[in-house]
Amino acid sequence: MSPVSLLLNLLWILLGGAYMAFGWLVAAVIMAITIIGLPWARAAFNIAIYTFLPFGSRAVRRDEITGESDIGTGPLGLIGNIIWLVLAGWWLALGHLATAVVLAITIVGIPFAWAHLKLAGMALWPIGREIVPV
Repeated sequence: MSPVSLLLNLLWILLGGAYMAFGWLVAAVIMAITIIGLPWARAAFNIAIYTFLPFGSRAVRRDEITGESDIGTGPLGLIGNIIWLVLAGWWLALGHLATAVVLAITIVGIPFAWAHLKLAGMALWPIGREIVPV
């Protein structure tokens, strides 16, 4: 991780990244407790780590990395994302949007607000995504 990414990640944790990562972690634990939610729990755990330290990494569709479709990027992934959206995605996205609005008030917070907006989109549709280093 570069020094700039490290500094941005430290500022991110102080400016709202920690509690949103905790929100993802809570969603992952709730999904893991239920047998039915296990497929979503793995994605939520990965995104919780990404939400805690987003700078120096990015989220991409898994089929863009491998070049072929899999369960998460195919029709079952679509159904899984719709279920996720109804169960947990909307409130995680709302948390990211609210944090982005608060951060966008200041000039220093604008890059962090932009990162929260990207995570809000990911909160709505996380299945089939992979976190890769930049």
